[in-house]
Amino acid sequence: MNTERKLRAGLIGLGAMGRNHARVLSNLAGVELVAVVDPMGDTTGTLRAPVVPTVSELIALGIDYAVIACPTALHEEIGLELAANGICALIEKPLAPSIDAARRLVDAFEKAGLVAGVGHIERYNPSLQNLRSRLEAGELGEVFQVVTRRQGPFPHRIADVGVVMDLATHDIDLTSWVTGQSYVSVSAHTVFRSGRPHEDMVAAVGQLADGSMVNHLVNWLSPLKERSTVITGEKGCFVADTLTADLTFYANGAITTEWEALRSFRGVAEGDMIRFAIPKREPLLVEHERFRDAVEGKPSDIVTLRQGLRTVEVASAVLESAKTKSTVRLPETM
Repeated sequence: MNTERKLRAGLIGLGAMGRNHARVLSNLAGVELVAVVDPMGDTTGTLRAPVVPTVSELIALGIDYAVIACPTALHEEIGLELAANGICALIEKPLAPSIDAARRLVDAFEKAGLVAGVGHIERYNPSLQNLRSRLEAGELGEVFQVVTRRQGPFPHRIADVGVVMDLATHDIDLTSWVTGQSYVSVSAHTVFRSGRPHEDMVAAVGQLADGSMVNHLVNWLSPLKERSTVITGEKGCFVADTLTADLTFYANGAITTEWEALRSFRGVAEGDMIRFAIPKREPLLVEHERFRDAVEGKPSDIVTLRQGLRTVEVASAVLESAKTKSTVRLPETM
């Protein structure tokens, strides 16, 4: 009989993402979902755990960590309350709606010596994890460009932030993580078409610390749902489809050009195309396993609050660039 104590976890927020967290937490090895916080209660009646109306009531039940899956505007208030009570936290992305709020969260959890992370789930997508390993192994050589496209229909559940904070933060974080490079500048243009106070489309161009170019296209205005990351380098390009978790490599051709007039043009030719067979585990489950291990004091790769802060800084720079119609330079990472 296994008598090892389970970690006691709480969940704050029962929106679309919150219910996914509840599903995973309810079946996560070594973890007991103690209770869920939502003022509306469990409208479906499907939860295994009780629902309480306030964070203070959840804290009173005695928990080791909590998952914050409520609107972004509430992340700071709830996160600070958890930190003040010695409770670790996994905070859904983005970390906070502003740089100052994100910094206060970083300071609070670091001063309390607590484990805290940000739910940038794309880091746990099998296609991107495999891609990162291949980049680290030098399979692409020098990286020239990272292009992401993240578009789809308007999500009526999102009301407190625009497409930059809600969706582009995925691409900002995954780009830095996959390449191992930080942003040094961004230039962006936003569009407002849905009648909301927040932007619903953004096109951004950026530069990473190694000089490589970044392009992000993100919108809530397309009937086509697309999640694509294309990284081009000296040996070809990788294409990661994070909807299907497929990773494909398009190699540069190595065919000698006999046409003398074209020899002076140092372009590339089409080479072999390989779609890799990779294990595909649910990213949200992997994210929870990594965070559970970190709370238990085991070596684990989680998205730190400082990394989450950097993503908020870049996203804020994107919004500033669109507003001022200028290129914005980012401060150096600490």
